[in-house]
Amino acid sequence: MAGSRQCAPDLPDAESAQGLSEPFAALAASVAALAPGVPVAVACSGGADSSALAVAAASLLRGSDHPLHLFHVHHGLAAEADQWSAGVQRLADLLELPLCTRHVRVDTALGLGVEGAAREARYEALSEMAAEAGIEVILLAHHRRDQAETVLLRLLRGTGVDGMSAMRPDTMRGGLRLLRPWLEVDREQIVGLIGKFTGATGWSPVEDPSNTDPGYARGALRSALAPGLRAHWPAWEQTLARHARQAADVAAILDEVAAHDLAALQCDPVDGSFSLHAWRALSEPRQALAMRRWLASQGARMPGERRLCELLRQLRSLHALGHDRNLVWRHGALEVRCVRGRVVASSR
Repeated sequence: MAGSRQCAPDLPDAESAQGLSEPFAALAASVAALAPGVPVAVACSGGADSSALAVAAASLLRGSDHPLHLFHVHHGLAAEADQWSAGVQRLADLLELPLCTRHVRVDTALGLGVEGAAREARYEALSEMAAEAGIEVILLAHHRRDQAETVLLRLLRGTGVDGMSAMRPDTMRGGLRLLRPWLEVDREQIVGLIGKFTGATGWSPVEDPSNTDPGYARGALRSALAPGLRAHWPAWEQTLARHARQAADVAAILDEVAAHDLAALQCDPVDGSFSLHAWRALSEPRQALAMRRWLASQGARMPGERRLCELLRQLRSLHALGHDRNLVWRHGALEVRCVRGRVVASSR
């Protein structure tokens, strides 16, 4: 929790701040959708973006019925990590907000890379802190540049339509509601906001060197690709962010189709199995759509295209009752089999 309290500085006012209205307006719109009295936390790394969100939220919610907390995750990956935590503590004291810090161990053996493993550890820590503090809503400071970078990285990795929708402004993860109010906000306005706070208080955000480290995928994009894109296509961030919105619309339509098809596959409410015969009556693209939705309903991490195609190929070649061969498709802790004409999943 936060240490000794100080007199809170004059924070940028949500209505009068000139040139900073877009971040405040976007944040206000997100908070307005919450039920009265719902407590909120800001995930704060100590960097410029999340610190600006903490400052804006403290200004906007001061005197409201939404209790506000700061959550900080100490990854332990950088030598400066302790200094960053101390900086977030000072920020919490300035804003007179309670702070919860959680130390995590980043498991690089997960096969997700350092960035992916750190992200998994971070969200797990946020969920734990939220459960302990009785908080169901967390504000995240991702902005339009982050969104554009995510679209480009996923495109380069060969993701599908759903992946191209990138980050959502309002989503659920493990029972926790994640709000990203600044996905349509230019980073320059966010930097301007925290710059004004620094001028008023002397407190300044940290800069994580990994943000531009070419050894990481996002760092390589920022250091090697983004300057060229900005020089030749100045509006590339807006364009890719718009593409993410359009992809989200398409993904929502496809999900409706998948839900309709899956509902027609005579799914068993007990074991979740479905009819192989009914599934094979679908067109091949809709078979794949229904299978993705079914795997998600079984709690499986979505397989890559090659792995998914292998499962689809095996199911399409089975006898109608599925007893001509012993199909066993393994993916992580999940096993998919066909038993008496029904496709069923179980945990290993």
